[in-house]
Amino acid sequence: MGLRELLGIRVEEASGDRAVVVCAVTPDLHQPYGLVHGGVYAVLAETAASHGAAAWLDGRGRTFGISNHTDFLRPVREGTLRAEATPLARGRTTQLWQVAISDDHDRLVAHGRVRLINLDGMPA
Repeated sequence: MGLRELLGIRVEEASGDRAVVVCAVTPDLHQPYGLVHGGVYAVLAETAASHGAAAWLDGRGRTFGISNHTDFLRPVREGTLRAEATPLARGRTTQLWQVAISDDHDRLVAHGRVRLINLDGMPA
């Protein structure tokens, strides 16, 4: 089982122009004060960006994150988190994606930027 499955992250949409992932908030995702752990937001950002980046490469290579900067803007205790990734720059060697993470009330709760490296010939 991978981290995505362990955290209950579902991919709703993935194209080279947009990727959306969702995650139900459970007590297992809380830090000791009953709020979603910041690492969950970072994982959502990288997961969404990675799916979009891989879809854009469309089998021409593999990609993985090399930088993840995620800001936590609003605490969340329950509900569902939705991360929407869109590209800022896509080049031969790297891609940069921005990710908006919102709650059930469509409020922005976190925002991230994920840089990914593109590798040719990397085994699956």
